[in-house]
Amino acid sequence: MSAARRVGVGIIGTGNISSAYLTAMKGFDVLDIRGLADMKQDLAAKRAAEFNVPVAASVEALLADPSVEIIVNLTIPRAHVEVGLRAVAAGKHIYGEKPLGITYAEGKKLVDAAKAKGVRVGSAPDTFLGGGHQQARAIVDSGALGTIVGGSAYFACPGHEFWHPDPAFYYDIGGGPVLDMGPYYITQLVNLLGPVAKVQALSLTPHAERPIRSEPKKGQMMPVKVATHVTGTLIFASGALIQVTLSFDVPAHKHLPYELYGTEGAMLVPDPNAFAGPVQVAKPRGQFEDVPVTLPYADANYRSIGVADMAYGILNNRPHRASGELALHVLEVMEAFEVASKEGRVVDIKTTAARPAPISESLTAGKLS
Repeated sequence: MSAARRVGVGIIGTGNISSAYLTAMKGFDVLDIRGLADMKQDLAAKRAAEFNVPVAASVEALLADPSVEIIVNLTIPRAHVEVGLRAVAAGKHIYGEKPLGITYAEGKKLVDAAKAKGVRVGSAPDTFLGGGHQQARAIVDSGALGTIVGGSAYFACPGHEFWHPDPAFYYDIGGGPVLDMGPYYITQLVNLLGPVAKVQALSLTPHAERPIRSEPKKGQMMPVKVATHVTGTLIFASGALIQVTLSFDVPAHKHLPYELYGTEGAMLVPDPNAFAGPVQVAKPRGQFEDVPVTLPYADANYRSIGVADMAYGILNNRPHRASGELALHVLEVMEAFEVASKEGRVVDIKTTAARPAPISESLTAGKLS
């Protein structure tokens, strides 16, 4: 896919997720990878060699590079805002992995700093730009479901210690199922339904520590500092009531990721942790039937599409979709789960966020608009 000008990108953090970003970035000619950096520079050098891209001498050198316009921050959640603020201070646009920050206050600090500096903030997830999710958005926008009344969003697993090589950070401050998986689920709900107005929730932490069950640290114990089973209701400004469960304490289940219920029909929405997936719709008393995912949505299945969308936004002076405003709203909603649970009350959400513009042109047309 060609672009009139390429936008220089630097990546800070070269852990597991960097491979997915680097693989997908090859599909976007608008992105010019200018360097990788990491606190462990040997890891950055190894990843750079793997993908045949430059490695920066250090994080500081990458931030000082005038050819870098966007910093992609793939560090651990507790470092997202610290690294983001350094990038903003260097005059760079910043696109970070989810969540935007581990508290609303620090996330707002980053968004405010970027606004004052005149640079953009973007944040994963960008999976809501995937084909299945954009098709679901088109169905909602068409009015085929009528008024959305309710629905459910469900993520549950037995814990990341079963597969991740170093899972302890998932159970530390900044981890847990809400901050880890909540961004996918809540961002997609805002994309479909608009902003959240109120949150009510309850939570549990069944274990004070958990054993690692994967190599190379199998058998080591991890302290658990966050709630690992959270359930609640999102009350949207539109009036829709969506029940949400996010858990690392469920051995197995048969729940679908999403169901939406409207006055004229119901819809099954794909897993928001992926870009693609089936969409099904049923009329009252009818059977669910597949809805084909068609262009311009069918080919929008790229990790890092949010970074490319930001680059096109910079070049064309338009808003980018995976925005700081959206990520900050989602972060406030996620934090509200903890507040609502601890204080036993319904929490009012102060921020709002516009629904991101749907993708209107196919990537196969050589552009993203």
